[in-house]
Amino acid sequence: MPLASIPSPAEGVWYLGFIPIRAYALCIVLGVIVAVWLSERRWRARGGQAGTIIDIAVPAVIFGLIGGRLYHVITDWQTYFGDRAIKEPYRALFIWEGGLGIWGAVALGGFGVWLAARKRGLSMGALADTIAPGLAFAQAIGRWGNWFNQELYGSPTTLPWGLEIDVDHGGEPGVLYHPTFLYESLWDLALGFVLILAGRRFALHHGRLFALYVAGYTAGRFWIEGLRIDPVGGVDYAVEFIGLRINQWTSIVLFVAALAYFWATRNKTGEEVVVSPFGTDPKPSDPAHAEGQDDSDVDPLHASGQDDPGPDPLHAKGQDDPGVDPPHSDGQDDSDVDPLHTKGQDDPGADPLHAKGQDDPGVDPLHSTGQADLDKEDPEDSGDDAAPKTGDDRAELPDTETATKEKNSR
Repeated sequence: MPLASIPSPAEGVWYLGFIPIRAYALCIVLGVIVAVWLSERRWRARGGQAGTIIDIAVPAVIFGLIGGRLYHVITDWQTYFGDRAIKEPYRALFIWEGGLGIWGAVALGGFGVWLAARKRGLSMGALADTIAPGLAFAQAIGRWGNWFNQELYGSPTTLPWGLEIDVDHGGEPGVLYHPTFLYESLWDLALGFVLILAGRRFALHHGRLFALYVAGYTAGRFWIEGLRIDPVGGVDYAVEFIGLRINQWTSIVLFVAALAYFWATRNKTGEEVVVSPFGTDPKPSDPAHAEGQDDSDVDPLHASGQDDPGPDPLHAKGQDDPGVDPPHSDGQDDSDVDPLHTKGQDDPGADPLHAKGQDDPGVDPLHSTGQADLDKEDPEDSGDDAAPKTGDDRAELPDTETATKEKNSR
């Protein structure tokens, strides 16, 4: 027996209380998470909206699981039906026991992506190119679930990385087998990195990068499938046609189809829609809404967003009083002010001589310097602290006519 080998896990199921935790399911889920995470980043990098891939992944995963299981049951029908069946027919629904055909998963999963892309108005080719590397990485991770289930192993080998298989899973004591699950996992991992580099180096759009993924995967799957000897269909041999297993024939057909599509679209150009045109907020159709105004009844004069729809044209500067007289263009508050009060005097009845804003409306013209109702104080009293004289103590003004006569008589 070789000194080195790869042992198979003794258990593929753990229990959390009464809840079974299956390694096969964990590998599938982890692969989906990695694929969605990577595809989401790639989608945003090419200008797509965040969250699009996460939303599309829901129908894609559901349809993919259904398609993968259907392909497995159809190609391995003798496992569940017929005289040589080793499992009850109802166990065909037990997806956690293993058995997912990648061809059915990609086919129906792609149908789920197409439905989501059509609903959002996105380019199917752009989505396919975006998720292609993530699919390769998801398959690389998911294949380790076959290791836990001790399935997908190859012919006997003496290589140091030979795989141990229990008798209960079809192995023989002391015999090692090609770990075909590991070969395919490494192939898919390398394919994922090649797709990322090719997408950056070349202009592979309109589904051409996805076609490269299909061609690359089927090329590896063809030779890896040729190494497998694990029983398929409830018998001790796999179903073959003209010396090749069914999955090898499927690989040949898809490889040719992928290359044909890649060649046919080599000159295809045009813009790919990566942002959904069906937004939740309708585009404004009224010219007045070009800057996003919410009020559809706004007056044209309110192009800058004024809130008052009915101001007088003279209120172009935003006056609050709709009934102001035109002379109040500077915003005076007193609508009855005399035209002479153009500088905002507070006294509406002031004499024209009060142009400088005197407070006493009845002052004599001689009071042009703005004295209130008080006579000019006697110079001699200018330094007194007493209050100004009032009443009888007020000095009388000299009679102008008498003073003139006295002057002329001199």
